[in-house]
Amino acid sequence: MQTDLTAVKKLMALATGDEKHDVSAHSTLDVLWVLYDRILHYDASNPRSEERDRFVLSKGHGPIAYYAILAAKGFFPPEDLKGFETWDGFLGHHPDRNQVPGVEASTGSLGHGLPMAVGIALALRAKKSDRRVFVLVGDGECNEGSIWEAILLAGHRHLANLTCIVINNHSSSLFLGDLAQKFSAFDWSATTINGRSHPDIEQALAHHDSQRPTVVIAEIA
Repeated sequence: MQTDLTAVKKLMALATGDEKHDVSAHSTLDVLWVLYDRILHYDASNPRSEERDRFVLSKGHGPIAYYAILAAKGFFPPEDLKGFETWDGFLGHHPDRNQVPGVEASTGSLGHGLPMAVGIALALRAKKSDRRVFVLVGDGECNEGSIWEAILLAGHRHLANLTCIVINNHSSSLFLGDLAQKFSAFDWSATTINGRSHPDIEQALAHHDSQRPTVVIAEIA
């Protein structure tokens, strides 16, 4: 299915959600679009292909943009978006890998996705696979201790196949300071970008350090 971001926004309108989680979805839209349109290797007709890159939406409590992009890229029919959060639909409030084609991990509880992505990256390295792992977290999620344990482990294990994207829309209840500097202290390659600029997003996601994990701090005004 050929589409663009304008069409994806129209697809998002097919699904309805509460206002709080709609905001979460829109904060991830540009990064997810560039990731699926220009960076990620996948086959929508064979979502479990071993030749795919892996993506984990750790910020799983606002999945409408994610679902719309999966539909736009052919993982399931766009009409299914109308069944979001309905009894007969398969698109729940949190992504479910057993229900939604293209979803790599069931997420939604804060702090779970990055540890899972670290495990996936370790497994792929053990298999000598050259595929990459991407994970998207929110700044509020960075309040969770499990996130920093995973960051420490990934840096220690030099997981160069792992890229973490932090959507920083300044929703955290704690002052997080300079996130790039914090990741760097754990031996990550870190960069901060405008999270709405598609050229900046593409350049940041295309690059990855050959010796250590990468983090992209996507600032959302």
